[in-house]
Amino acid sequence: MIKTTLLLAVAVTCQTAAAQGPRRGFQREAFTTETPMAHDPVMAKDGDTYYIYATGMGIQQMTSKDRKTWTVLPQPVMTVMPGWTTDSVPGFSNHVWAPDVIQWHGRWWLAYSCSTFGKNGSAIGLLSSRSLRSNMWKDEGCIVTSREKRDNWNAIDPNFIIDDNDQPWLVWGSFWDGIQLARLDSTMHIANGVKPRTVARRYDPNYKPTEENPTSKHAGTNAIEAPFIFKHGGYYYLFVSWDYCCRGAKSNYRVAVGRSKTVDGPYLDRTGKDMANGGGTLFLEGDKKEWEAAGHCAAYTFDGDDIFICHGYSATQNGAAMLIQRPISWAADGWPELVADDKGVH
Repeated sequence: MIKTTLLLAVAVTCQTAAAQGPRRGFQREAFTTETPMAHDPVMAKDGDTYYIYATGMGIQQMTSKDRKTWTVLPQPVMTVMPGWTTDSVPGFSNHVWAPDVIQWHGRWWLAYSCSTFGKNGSAIGLLSSRSLRSNMWKDEGCIVTSREKRDNWNAIDPNFIIDDNDQPWLVWGSFWDGIQLARLDSTMHIANGVKPRTVARRYDPNYKPTEENPTSKHAGTNAIEAPFIFKHGGYYYLFVSWDYCCRGAKSNYRVAVGRSKTVDGPYLDRTGKDMANGGGTLFLEGDKKEWEAAGHCAAYTFDGDDIFICHGYSATQNGAAMLIQRPISWAADGWPELVADDKGVH
């Protein structure tokens, strides 16, 4: 079975490494800002403090008491990469992508991506901690790897979701054959015998786009990534990012959404089209005035309020990736909508 091969590869190439001391070059003074730069942000609340984790050298982190003023911390989450990361992913060093964080069974779990741009030789790693305030993380090894010419998906952009039966799942991926979903075990690794399954694609598998990928000659044109599943009411909502990030002002990132009664899908858009066949309802895009584009999102309930976050490519700051936060409202038919604002996102 394909999954047997996958688990063997993980066992061989993802060896746990002990935490080590700080690496020179990470240190800088903390600073506060109301307009933080952040790429691929996720958020959590521990006690009275909010935390953001984002793409950066060793995973960028910042804190806030009110989600308005943020303190960018002087050290990243990971000051030294576990040895298995560079063994598993040729060319990877310490620029860690697209983390996700969740609290489950008394621990915080943080997944992160090790990759090189445009290629699918990648790995998703795992850390755990009793408290976000301590910033002391244990290396839990590797959740899953992908290999060029072996897997038609990419092991990046992880997101945890816990279903109504307290069962953890992981959704991840980009380009190639699209967004993948798999059930996890009690250690937050892919359960024995489980095979990843595609739940969303940018296009129907039979459609052949004529426009080339402007960012990579390796990844093809199935331009979908950065999944995030949010439970509300009787549905699981799958948010994904369409098209191309990481090009500054030339980015055309945007967010689409579908929903399902069960965490494993199928996820259908507002017209009833399966996201696995190219469906998806457009949820957010830039207006080319304040934001050129926006994507790689997350959604949360904090203190009874539903919020949506992502990064936007600023039209006024040369395409810099900035944090966007917006309240979520819910239409009469149960679909999410962003509360209107004056920042050019709609």
